[in-house]
Amino acid sequence: MKLFRADILSAQPAKLYGAWMAEFRTLFFRSYLVNDPQVTERVLKTEPDSFPKSNRISEGLRPLLGDSVFLTNGEAWKRQRRIIDPAFEGGRLREVFPSIKAASAATVARLAPLADGTAHDIEPLTSHAAADVIFRTLFSLPIDTPIAQSVFSQFRDYQRSQPLLNLAAFVRLPKWMPRVFRRQTSETAKTIRALIAELTETRLEEILQGRAPDDLATKIMTTPDPETGEIFSADEMVDQVAIFFLAGHETSASALAWTLYLLAMYPEWQDKIAEEVPDSDLEFSDLSKLRVTRDVFREGLRLYPPVPMMVREAAENIEFRRRDVKRGAQIVLSPWHLHRHTRLWDDPDQFDPTRFQNPEAKQAVRQAYMPFSSGPRVCTGAGFAMLEGVLMLADLVRAYRFELVQDRVPVPVAHLTVRAKDGIWLRILPRQDQSVSAD
Repeated sequence: MKLFRADILSAQPAKLYGAWMAEFRTLFFRSYLVNDPQVTERVLKTEPDSFPKSNRISEGLRPLLGDSVFLTNGEAWKRQRRIIDPAFEGGRLREVFPSIKAASAATVARLAPLADGTAHDIEPLTSHAAADVIFRTLFSLPIDTPIAQSVFSQFRDYQRSQPLLNLAAFVRLPKWMPRVFRRQTSETAKTIRALIAELTETRLEEILQGRAPDDLATKIMTTPDPETGEIFSADEMVDQVAIFFLAGHETSASALAWTLYLLAMYPEWQDKIAEEVPDSDLEFSDLSKLRVTRDVFREGLRLYPPVPMMVREAAENIEFRRRDVKRGAQIVLSPWHLHRHTRLWDDPDQFDPTRFQNPEAKQAVRQAYMPFSSGPRVCTGAGFAMLEGVLMLADLVRAYRFELVQDRVPVPVAHLTVRAKDGIWLRILPRQDQSVSAD
């Protein structure tokens, strides 16, 4: 239990990277890690209602996320997705592009004083960049506004204080029993929700006065459920904004940081990105031409998926691979294992962006690549995340080179997302002047 709480990745035996399914038994429940593509498709796509999201993971997140779309199941979840999904439809990507572009340009400028060849932990830098994107696209606020800075600072404190698993992940507690959380976790969650409530109340007033900007918050707050005609209440909107920030900020920051680390390991791919990115400011129409940049980012997501595991629960007695699975059993779907599975990928631990253009790898990509989940519960912001990742990567590599720091090898650990135990340390150099170096 202590090992799982400290780092869920290290708690898994190495043989799982070649297994189709594994059973874990505890005194309180049974859990099945599933890598068989036929079974994962059944859980995520063909029978999703039979495998609702498990409350064992959500227990630790509920003080912050409430009843957000990330934690709910059944009709409540379906209603939330009917309201949220229109804000992230394909056409909206073009509309949010200027905000993401502005955040990317601000990130490039923010790194300029650091591009002197000295070592820097880039995780705080990518967290700052991702938070800037969220605030600009959601509330039309740059990260340097006071309330945005306050939310960002509190989220960092929350991430440090919140383990992925708490006691309820191991012992099923009755609903009436009070949940006990670390004092810092509870207080930080309360502060964040109060700040988000202030943002949503201000936006509601702007909407009523007809002067609200046409951003994601306005779109979500004014979209009625097509079946009932109801919109989110103010309290419901606080829940949703909390998960938008947590999911959009944490996952994007993790993905960008690990991809930059991979590029530092394989500097020839930095040159390939720089060669395909035009010298002029990138426009929305340019993104479809950045094939190398997109494949590099996709390979970063494969090797270091921000969300390493997704936990579902069997709603009834079932059978997987000729094995009886009892109602209430935990079904673990692990992008971390699927993306490195020895029976699904050629050279699974090798950084190889060309695999996404290789016809022989198409089946593995189709069956086992799920950085944003899959099926009805696929991340509603998947297209948003790819747009952000590709644009940020292109702008950063066009401006800078990233180099490894000797004896500072990052060790991945899973908390809310896959982060590095002691940070990801790289040297940043101006691409136009590569003569600067430091030990």
